[in-house]
Amino acid sequence: MDFLKDDERLDYLLAEDLRIIQSPSVFSFSLDAVLLARFAHVPIRSGEIVDLCAGNGAIPLFLSARTKANITAVELQDRLAGMAERSVAYNELEKRIKVVHGNVIGIADEIGYDKYNLVTCNPPYFPAHEAAEKNLREHVAIARHEIHLTLDEAVKSASELLKQGGKAAFVHRPGRLLDIVTSMREHRIEPKRIRFVYPKEGKEANTLLIEGTKDGKPDLKILPPLYVYDQEGNYTREVSELLYGEKA
Repeated sequence: MDFLKDDERLDYLLAEDLRIIQSPSVFSFSLDAVLLARFAHVPIRSGEIVDLCAGNGAIPLFLSARTKANITAVELQDRLAGMAERSVAYNELEKRIKVVHGNVIGIADEIGYDKYNLVTCNPPYFPAHEAAEKNLREHVAIARHEIHLTLDEAVKSASELLKQGGKAAFVHRPGRLLDIVTSMREHRIEPKRIRFVYPKEGKEANTLLIEGTKDGKPDLKILPPLYVYDQEGNYTREVSELLYGEKA
């Protein structure tokens, strides 16, 4: 297989000892993907997982190091789905990770209702009109802005995929907290864990991690804050371990 095309490169996922195909002109995963993959409660030995808005496959690759479960990666954009598929093949994970090029909306019609233990999703964060204002590249605009998928549509699809008692984990912006909690409850996913991520101590949170259980009972836990950088501008011990597998 010809693994690299155009301006693509192979990057290391150091903590997982894997490689991922990325492109500076199309898409590169962010810290949000790392945080979500480590935040989610993952079935260790077996089960079925879906990652929605999979991009170039970062979250499925991260998850593959934590579980023996089967993972389905769903991505709308053909170029990104192709990159994910080639990354899976490069790491020889085809038996465990399946890439589906398809729309998150209604994806349960294709891959099955009420059968998954976990759904993860790093959805578009921003309103669609902001993409036009900023004149972003198409691949980036679709990944970051609600052009083809709204937050509520992502939550609805996650609920359709989950079996009763299954978990859904999302990463988003703190400003959308009420929107995501409202949507989760409307679609039978009871929020159970929230963690706010801060650039450093003394700054406002800029990332929200939230997980819920389908048809779960109300019992929300607010976890300790996660700080990305220390006061000297270095990664904190926890984030360094997430990225590099280091034990400080």
